[in-house]
Amino acid sequence: MHSTDEAAADAREPIRLAVSPALVHVLGCTLQAGFPSPAEDHAVKRLDLNEVLIKHPLSTYLMRVRGPSMREAGIDDGDVVLVDKAIKPAHGHVVVAVVDNEFTVKRLWKRGSNLKLQAANPTFPDIVPREGQTVEVWGVVTCAIKQMRV
Repeated sequence: MHSTDEAAADAREPIRLAVSPALVHVLGCTLQAGFPSPAEDHAVKRLDLNEVLIKHPLSTYLMRVRGPSMREAGIDDGDVVLVDKAIKPAHGHVVVAVVDNEFTVKRLWKRGSNLKLQAANPTFPDIVPREGQTVEVWGVVTCAIKQMRV
């Protein structure tokens, strides 16, 4: 279990991705989430996760999420998110923002010059910048990686 200071330190230290190939074997079939399909001869090929998940390798970072404020967006405590700083943030994007020198992940709400960072959990308030408060949208979340409990 992380202390609050350790969790905050994890969130403040993005990890730059290595550009070496991250190859995994891929079966040449789709996976049914309903009823199983009959077994077929499935070709096995290799897939580079960097090619699939990362559009801008030099500006993409991994960050670990702490807390449940984005659970209804499918991002849970402990997930790792890919954050791309090269994508221009737009209304509706899930973003990593720096609010008063602290990283947070929220959904960007932007209309004209009005901006707020929306939580995806009704028990957490939205962040509406106050006068004098520093808010910077740091990057756009492009992927969330979950580790299943086994």
